[in-house]
Amino acid sequence: MRRRKLSTSLLVLFLVTVLAALFFLHLSSNSVTGKEVQLFPDNLMVGSKDRDSLINHAISIREEVKELGHRNRRVSSIQDKIDSVTVLLPSWEVLVVVVVSTENKLASRSDDNFYCLFPNNATSLAKFYGVLPFSSAMAFKCVLPRSNRRRPPFYQPVLTRSSGSESPALPSRELTRWSFLVYDSVSTEDDVVLFVKGVNKRQGINRSPEEFRCVFGNDLKTTVKTPITSSVQEVFRCSHPNLKLLGGERIKVTLEISGELNGQIPSVAYYTPRRKVAPPNPKKLLCACTMVYNSAKFLREWVMYHSEIGVEKFILYDNGSTDDLQKIVDELNREGYSVEKILWIWPKTQEAGFSHGAVYGKDSCVWMMYFDVDEFVFSPSWLNSSNPSKNMLNSLLPKNPDLNRPLIGQISIKCNDFGPSGRKTHPLEGVTQGYTCCRKVEQRHKSVVLLEAVDRSLLNVVHHFGLNQSFYRTVELGLKAAVMNHYKYQAWPEFKNKFRQRVSAYVVDWTKAVNPTSQDRTPGLGFEAIEPAGWAQRFCEVRDERLKKLTQRWFGSNTPNGYKLAWER
Repeated sequence: MRRRKLSTSLLVLFLVTVLAALFFLHLSSNSVTGKEVQLFPDNLMVGSKDRDSLINHAISIREEVKELGHRNRRVSSIQDKIDSVTVLLPSWEVLVVVVVSTENKLASRSDDNFYCLFPNNATSLAKFYGVLPFSSAMAFKCVLPRSNRRRPPFYQPVLTRSSGSESPALPSRELTRWSFLVYDSVSTEDDVVLFVKGVNKRQGINRSPEEFRCVFGNDLKTTVKTPITSSVQEVFRCSHPNLKLLGGERIKVTLEISGELNGQIPSVAYYTPRRKVAPPNPKKLLCACTMVYNSAKFLREWVMYHSEIGVEKFILYDNGSTDDLQKIVDELNREGYSVEKILWIWPKTQEAGFSHGAVYGKDSCVWMMYFDVDEFVFSPSWLNSSNPSKNMLNSLLPKNPDLNRPLIGQISIKCNDFGPSGRKTHPLEGVTQGYTCCRKVEQRHKSVVLLEAVDRSLLNVVHHFGLNQSFYRTVELGLKAAVMNHYKYQAWPEFKNKFRQRVSAYVVDWTKAVNPTSQDRTPGLGFEAIEPAGWAQRFCEVRDERLKKLTQRWFGSNTPNGYKLAWER
């Protein structure tokens, strides 16, 4: 008994001695303040007398001290450090935004290796995603290492070309949180449009514009503030600043909440001067706008089909794709199609992306279709046509307005939702060929909108825009006029990719166990990416092969490699 007590006492004495030595050594390094390491009783108390618990607790504290020492020590050996702004995104992703100026030229060769270097000297490979629209800022993503996730605060990394560097002199700044951020801006001839996360958090509940101001400037000493004129969803509009009062090659812009101390919202957005774009002569009558993520395999079929029936230009908001999207876009443009890809890396911002598209597209388009790459417009009146015509979609647009009523500014097309149709893999011949069984009752709708008619707030919900109701109205087309074939419930390997994240700012992600009966949920599907029993046969109430046969007639041909559709490679 005495030997056991003596052994335990010696062990405790040894651990206390080690902890004291570490503590005083840490103080002597002059690198961590008392606020950063609190070796108070709450840290040192151990309920169990078990020696393994004491040892593990001591090791844990030692690792924390070591990590904080790395975080704060002054090191001058870092190589190729690149000035950047970093944002913590969902799923522990870190967005690194690099603004390229005349003083900071950053090569973007695909063979360059970049790394995120964190304060504890952990590194993570940084992938280059592309250039953000208008600001010319370069976007990289890396993953926050597990050793940095244990508890907040989470500190910013630096972007470097070397994985063997040590972290720079600190104190480090905390990572900017995605949940409260000015993330983009675009200028019109009349005003500035800001896109802001975390202010108007709920659909239909918007704070008054009078609560905010736009703030332009790169430092607190020289700023210009202008009034907010609209605050709806994640979109805020304000007046242009007086540029004579500002200097610098690039001007940062943010949103200020009036009456709050430190009321300026963190921002990665930059102001671009008034855009006086000479419109094409003439503008494209009909364009299409959509948001995509890893949709390369679907793009050729979608673009080629809709181009032949009247869409003249396609604008893709790329939500951070990692597949061959750019390659397919380049191929289509070389073949004579007009496809523009805009990097829109911001998660859960579909409504804001479509608002951006309404502003940006207005320079070159009259009407804009808002629908997805798994959706195809079809009219029963086309069934006897031997060839597609570029006037087919144009015939659906209003031509002779009733002068006694507001003009038609938007048409809505009902959707038929197609199921897996017995398939277990993606149909290489295309979705119009592989999915032929749909639900009986049409679901929701997608819209074609006259951009001139869009309400100044840029409000949109489920591909449907609010209009300036003083002059414009919306009409809904009947199923005999047109229908949207929505190949929604595809083969399970494709459908499960939806669990990555919902794109809407106001729709709960698939994996969150709330609103199980919502229309945004898939009937019979749980909250995990687990294939339900009988998935391949679900949602099959009506067999509909009309578009399949029509596209075979229009796009099919015999080749040396057998029968192929135009989009097959």
